[in-house]
Amino acid sequence: MNTARSPLIKWMGLILSVIFLVQLTAPAAIPGPDKSDPVVTDIKLANTRDDLLIYFELENAFAPKIIQRIENGILTPFSFHISLYKTGGSWLDKKITEIDIQSTIKYNSLKQEYTVSQPWKEKKPVVTKSLDEAVAWMSRIDNLVVIPLTDLVKGEKYQIRIRAELTRVTLPFALHYVFFFVSFWDVKTDWYVINFTY
Repeated sequence: MNTARSPLIKWMGLILSVIFLVQLTAPAAIPGPDKSDPVVTDIKLANTRDDLLIYFELENAFAPKIIQRIENGILTPFSFHISLYKTGGSWLDKKITEIDIQSTIKYNSLKQEYTVSQPWKEKKPVVTKSLDEAVAWMSRIDNLVVIPLTDLVKGEKYQIRIRAELTRVTLPFALHYVFFFVSFWDVKTDWYVINFTY
C-alpha cells in the first residue's frame, strides 16, 4: 500500500516545488506602462467666438513595426475618441457630446511618398516624401471643434476625456499568414482627462 502511494507523493512534491519556484522567480510588482507606449500629450483648450477647440499630440505611436507595415504599403488608421462631460452637482457625470475622428497614412513605394488623410480637417489628402512630416501630420490634432459655446453654461464644470487607438486593419486573406499578430493593431492609449470651468 505504501509502495503504491510513493510515486503519487513524489509527483505531488515535485509539482509543489515547481509552483514554489515559479512564485519565487516571479516579479514582486507589476511593471508600469512602457515609456515607449503611445501617449497623448500637450492637451490644450481654446475657443473662437463660437466654438470650443481642442489641441493635442500623440507621441510614441510610430513604433518600428508600425513603420515597417506602413512602408509595406498597408493603409494604417489612427482613431481618436473625445468625450465631453458635465461634472459636479451630481454623483453621475453627464455626457454632453462625443467625437470620433480618424486619420490614415499610406505609403506609395513607387512614388516614394506618404499620403495622409484627415477628413475631419482637410477635404483632400496631403502628400509628402518625408516620413517625419507624415508622422507629424498623423500625430497632431489641432483646431478640432468640440462643441459650440452656446451649448455650455457659464460657471459650470466640465471634463474632456481623450483616447487614441491604432485601429485594427482588415488584411487581405493572402496576408493573414504573414501578419498573424493582428492584435498588434489594437493599441489603445489610456484615457486622458482635462477639467475646466466655462
